[in-house]
Amino acid sequence: MSDRLYAGLMSGTSLDGIDAVLMDAELRVLAHSFGPLPSALRAELLALNQPGDNELERAALAANALADAYAERLAEALALAQVPAGRVRAVGAHGQTVRHRPERGYTLQLLNGARLAERSGIDVVCDLRSRDVAAGGQGAPLVPAFHREVFSRPGVDVAVLNLGGMGNLSLLGADGQTRGFDTGPANVLLDAWHHRHRGGAYDADGAWAASGQVHAELLARLCAEPYFALPPPRSTGRDLFDLDWLERQGLQGIAPVDVQASLAELTAWSVAEALQQQAPQTQELIVCGGGAFNSDLLRRLQARLPAFQIISSATRGLPPMQVEAAAFAWLAKAFVERQPGNLPAVTGATGSRVLGALYPA
Repeated sequence: MSDRLYAGLMSGTSLDGIDAVLMDAELRVLAHSFGPLPSALRAELLALNQPGDNELERAALAANALADAYAERLAEALALAQVPAGRVRAVGAHGQTVRHRPERGYTLQLLNGARLAERSGIDVVCDLRSRDVAAGGQGAPLVPAFHREVFSRPGVDVAVLNLGGMGNLSLLGADGQTRGFDTGPANVLLDAWHHRHRGGAYDADGAWAASGQVHAELLARLCAEPYFALPPPRSTGRDLFDLDWLERQGLQGIAPVDVQASLAELTAWSVAEALQQQAPQTQELIVCGGGAFNSDLLRRLQARLPAFQIISSATRGLPPMQVEAAAFAWLAKAFVERQPGNLPAVTGATGSRVLGALYPA
């Protein structure tokens, strides 16, 4: 076991919970801990995605509460590995995105990094997107560089699909080139629509969507969103794809279950369309994130990509729920070693940059 350990903390757009991983310098995961966000914090983070009263104080308090929740999850991962905090060189912490507007020169991930360093006793590397945005990039996706490290195969065209709140693709070319971009909504609309009509955080295994029928006219309106026609580099989030956006597409007279089926089909279509346009020669599609456990969504994806081999990231040695947190541990390692964490070909930045801000323990 390496003496230089790194930790990663991730709470994604879907707000389903917090993942913490502990890994060594050889990118082997030693422990993984997952826990849901406290319900009041989750509700506040969702609310802060939209303008509201007393935003500054509410955002600061939410950043404090998220730091505390991160610290608890990190402590559990350390306990599982029986590793003291002193052995961890740094933790990469994503924070919670509440605004993502790279076209206006900013992205905002809430997290009190100083509080997390104080609570954990470990150096914290956070605000990992802003430097790329400052260099003219999208600030996202940041995971393709990590995907290249762990999933690329010489002579094979591989794509990695993360199905979190948003879908994003990493295209790992057989020629060594790496590209990546956000495809569009993955779980964010599926979760929100299910919660509104059925309660609960998500549509388990896509069962509700599978029981509905795709509404062809609605799907056509959803697919006509201009974002899907943008060339890479591109990234997106709740700033565009939320329930207000969905309702503007015209839902009158459509059964809620059929809206859910149409949203699932939209996710499958947006991924398949992107792959067929950008990397039709792909031989292997590796799926990670919460959507990797949605068999209805995977069935729709396979139907649209019949020639692709679609497999779980677990088949390649890293379980789906560990991939993104592991990527942020890797980004912390890159920061410590003063190595670039972005790929300009992915984000559109003017050059490679060391990413993150340091809060020493």
